Amino acid sequence: MSESAAPKVFAHRAFAMFWIGRIVSILSFQMLVVAIGWQLYTLTGSALDLGLLGLAQFIPMLVLTLLVGHVADRYDHRLILLVCQLGEALAAAILALGTWMGWLDPIVIYIVMVLVGAARAFEIPTMVAIIPGLVPRPLVPAATAWFATANQAGAIVGPVLGGLLYGLGPDVVYATAIGLWCIGASFIFMMTMERAPRATEPMSLRSLLGGFRFVWHDRVILGTISLDMCAVFLAGAGALFPIFARDILQTGPWGLGLLRAAPAVGALCMSLILARRPLTLPIGQVLFGVVCIFGAGTVAFALSTNLLLSLAALAMLGAADVVSVVIRFSLVQLRATAEMRGRVSAVNGMFTGTSNYLGDFRAGAVAAMIGAVPAVVIGGVGVFLVAALWMFLFPQLRRIRSLDEVPAALPAGPEGKTPP
Repeated sequence: MSESAAPKVFAHRAFAMFWIGRIVSILSFQMLVVAIGWQLYTLTGSALDLGLLGLAQFIPMLVLTLLVGHVADRYDHRLILLVCQLGEALAAAILALGTWMGWLDPIVIYIVMVLVGAARAFEIPTMVAIIPGLVPRPLVPAATAWFATANQAGAIVGPVLGGLLYGLGPDVVYATAIGLWCIGASFIFMMTMERAPRATEPMSLRSLLGGFRFVWHDRVILGTISLDMCAVFLAGAGALFPIFARDILQTGPWGLGLLRAAPAVGALCMSLILARRPLTLPIGQVLFGVVCIFGAGTVAFALSTNLLLSLAALAMLGAADVVSVVIRFSLVQLRATAEMRGRVSAVNGMFTGTSNYLGDFRAGAVAAMIGAVPAVVIGGVGVFLVAALWMFLFPQLRRIRSLDEVPAALPAGPEGKTPP
């Protein structure tokens, strides 16, 4: 794919509207995360309580995974995204009202995060599954890379803005997030696109499990998403950022915002490069290489006591992570059939999305026992061990040389398998 891929992708108006809407949505979510993290740590001073934020988002995403894929394969993607974003705006409204009236406590915060997790359980796989319906197949890898830039742009501005606005009060952050989510929903509403093929199989346990069967029989997809799941679960440290910001790096909410934004800075720089110059090196080897860099960045962050060094380490791991994201999303979208794409994306979301939140819980629980720094170091070292094990377990993944080798999606077999 040439450097002209960017104008070709944005020549499709529906994708341009989707891209803007995604930036606004992720920006709002990141603002919310910064405000909730600092507010909760101020209320409780507990690493375990911070970890429970991850668990509150993990549970609905795990429970709803089967239903999410079924819905994504049968209903209008735009409608799903609209409902999700308006639901997230409602969650922010509860936080704003509770803060303003003085009745917000940790229990209410956890309940709200369960609601946010439920909305994002539907939103994330739908966001991925909609891309092939917005651009032609040859542009899917470039569109996926630009989708990653939208995520990272929002993830850069959101935490910094949230950290700065927190000085005016957490309710100001929540109110701003409400307005931005409504703006994002309006861009999704204005999208026009052709109706994608819908699955016609009636809802049943068999249809609900179709995405899992498809992934299980595709060793490349299974290896890719399980590798990411294990790496993120072990190296996840986001829940502990308030501890590092206040107690180790001696900063305030603005410092927390910078820590939250740093991975996205590295990821945005790398995703812009990938959008203009798609990967041509051996894809499998690149994937395992960037996973190891992700682990190294995690260890460096844990051991740092200097804000600039910590930001640099987080930017490095963010750049490595986005390469893995683009490879994984491209493989999932190019190998899955149109009728199965929603369910396969839902499984991908369960593996990777929930690992973020479960990783936050792991980090909080371990930090409560042995401290924040050792908890993060152990996780970073574990990433290297996982990469070595997966190279042995999934040799098919290691041998992939380019995305051009990925076969076009073929109809699934009777058990959800792809033909050999």
